[in-house]
Amino acid sequence: MLLLDTSALIELEDELAHSRVGRVRAYLGRHLGDDLACSAVSVGELASGEDETAIRVLLRHLRKLPLSEAIAYRAGELDKKLMGKGQRLGENDNWIAATALHYSATLVYSDGDFDRVEGLKRAKLGA
Repeated sequence: MLLLDTSALIELEDELAHSRVGRVRAYLGRHLGDDLACSAVSVGELASGEDETAIRVLLRHLRKLPLSEAIAYRAGELDKKLMGKGQRLGENDNWIAATALHYSATLVYSDGDFDRVEGLKRAKLGA
């Protein structure tokens, strides 16, 4: 399963709006048949800057992964571990990383925030 981070979703939205194949569409084109998902946290992040209808259209083919008690424990463990190293993630990124870890999903992202999360399967766009 590929879990698209908010950064990848924003890039995807721009690529679709301008009818161009950029980093996200090129990556997804190389992974046809893979299940696509996003975290409920990313839905919330998108909702802070977009119209709900536009978000629903963008995410219509993605599985939306809800938060759960198991993910909450994983998020707490991850936060504690990174805080001990002085490398704490932002709260939303912590939840997204914990979701990817819980589902053993490959996190697709474009910023460097997730580089320091050990054990995370990742696909950094442009890397």
